[in-house]
Amino acid sequence: MTKSEFQKEDIFPIGEENTGFAQYFTGKSYLAGLVPQPIPIANVTFEPGCRNNWHIHHGGGQILLCTAGRGYYQEWGKPARELHPGDVVNIPPEVKHWHGAAPDSWFSHIAISVPAENGSCEWLEPVTADYENLK
Repeated sequence: MTKSEFQKEDIFPIGEENTGFAQYFTGKSYLAGLVPQPIPIANVTFEPGCRNNWHIHHGGGQILLCTAGRGYYQEWGKPARELHPGDVVNIPPEVKHWHGAAPDSWFSHIAISVPAENGSCEWLEPVTADYENLK
């Protein structure tokens, strides 16, 4: 499936190439800001095989609302969970995790950053062996 074909499947805009955070992703992602304040909400789209690095949300967590395609979410030390449209992932603060597209599918989710005083995101190492073992 091409990017333009996937855009017809996703109910939210794909947005622009996510160059500001590209260093924290393997593959190409796209970002469409939907609400900047008071709670940052964005549509994040991953091309097939794209995923973000392991990371931790300090202070506030994150909520993912899966909208299109097929992807994965994994917490450190646990098996990866396959994601489909309609799935919801509630990521508590201080949990090391990653999320992204399946190797053969585009994937989009709405990312909601849970507000927290002095909240931050700590970006860590790329996801390699854990991802390579997925179907």
